Amino acid sequence: MVSLALGNFDPGQPVPKAFPDRTVLIYVAAIFMLFAGAAIEWLQTVAWAAGALTAYYTLIVVVLMDGRSVLRNAKEFMAYSNTAEQVAIAAAGLIVFATYAKMDAKLAAQLTRTGQIVGLCAILFGGAHFFYMGMTARLVPRWLPPSQDFWGYATGVAHVAAGVAIIALVEDRLAEILLTVMSAAFTPLKHVPLFLADSHNHAEWAENAANLVLTGCAWVVADSLPRRRRPEGVREGEGAAQQAGAAS
Repeated sequence: MVSLALGNFDPGQPVPKAFPDRTVLIYVAAIFMLFAGAAIEWLQTVAWAAGALTAYYTLIVVVLMDGRSVLRNAKEFMAYSNTAEQVAIAAAGLIVFATYAKMDAKLAAQLTRTGQIVGLCAILFGGAHFFYMGMTARLVPRWLPPSQDFWGYATGVAHVAAGVAIIALVEDRLAEILLTVMSAAFTPLKHVPLFLADSHNHAEWAENAANLVLTGCAWVVADSLPRRRRPEGVREGEGAAQQAGAAS
């Protein structure tokens, strides 16, 4: 909707201004995202919509758009963290597709596990906090104690810790739930105030939308992670050994 209203690509989808028929592509991409986004809200169309969005973000956005950006700015960490946002959207779309599409249960589980690559994305998000602390700290409300720098570092550590937990499968569900809560908190604390201060800025509209999407992605991933419980009577540290014995 923002792209349609302002006649420009989302900042996360970089297309050179000299690209042929760029204006036409803006509206084609915007209309596609609008209809696919609406279709993903309905049970009857959620599978194909999620599949279409996954394909679009993977092949068009990540590979063609952001891939070019990474090659041109390989020494800039921002290129990787920006691309990670688009990868996270594609990954969440893959999980939704695997959940609702009619397919073999084993394939669905493999696709869901692939979608949990968002753990790596979270690590890159956290890394961006440290690489660009001056920028990150300024986005934290000044009234929030103890300091802007503290929350800049704390949220960076939280992203990295959550990413490691997801990849290592250690308290991964809890980590992703907390990551969802943190992402959701960014909207009222950071993005909405910035938008209200400069509502004519395309970037602020896009940043609000992006944070809502990433919050939803984190929620999707959290829901895809299993609830791991130790059997009754098994002491901590013995569960894995007993499971391995049972499997053998």
